[in-house]
Amino acid sequence: QVQLVESGGGLVQPGGSLRLSCAASGIRFSIYGMGWYRQAPGKQRALVARISSLGITNYANSVSGRFTISRDNAKDTVYLQMNSLKPEDTAVYYCNPTGTTYWGKGTLVTVSS
Repeated sequence: QVQLVESGGGLVQPGGSLRLSCAASGIRFSIYGMGWYRQAPGKQRALVARISSLGITNYANSVSGRFTISRDNAKDTVYLQMNSLKPEDTAVYYCNPTGTTYWGKGTLVTVSS
């Protein structure tokens, strides 16, 4: 049974930082690319960042230069370091193994003063 557990969200002031984690189980984590997605209220879920099985990364334009995706295959975990957060980054953040329909429950990030 595949499980994805996102954590690390919370309330942060504009300009602040958060580090999200996604722990995976039930899949052969190292062979999958992993993506972080977010869904803001009233909007569709959108890709934020992706890391391939070989560690190649790409980012949405809106977060490039502020967010960093990384992975630890020994821990079956993917991370999203978010710096210089803006109110428009407020959303529920999800991770997803590329090409699958597996999703966790997400973690809420709220950027507000």
